Amino acid sequence: MRRVRQARHTRGSTRARAGAALLEVVVALTILGVAGLTALGAERQAAAAVEAARRADEETARASAFLDAVALWPRADLDRHLGVRDEGGVWHLRVERPAPTIYLVTLTDTADARVILGTSLHRPAEVARGAP
Repeated sequence: MRRVRQARHTRGSTRARAGAALLEVVVALTILGVAGLTALGAERQAAAAVEAARRADEETARASAFLDAVALWPRADLDRHLGVRDEGGVWHLRVERPAPTIYLVTLTDTADARVILGTSLHRPAEVARGAP
């Protein structure tokens, strides 16, 4: 009779081991699912960051091209543009003259007023005609 009891005990141990293995599989799949969702979230954030960087780079390139054109303006044009002016609804152009021959030019975003680009320009004072 002792053997019968041992056989029953062995069957119970086998069921317990099978139940524990099933539980381990469920836990492993849960961990894998959470890790996968975390990786997916990180990938989406990285893609959004790359897109934001691409847009900022394009905006900076356009602003740089515009500022390159402004840098070619003669003194008279810079004087006409002193102050803040809207440039196509995208930027605000600010031209200041802190000294008689120095101009500070900045482009700011119209949406959040952050400075996109800025530079300083030197324009020598105009010499009167006929002056020695």
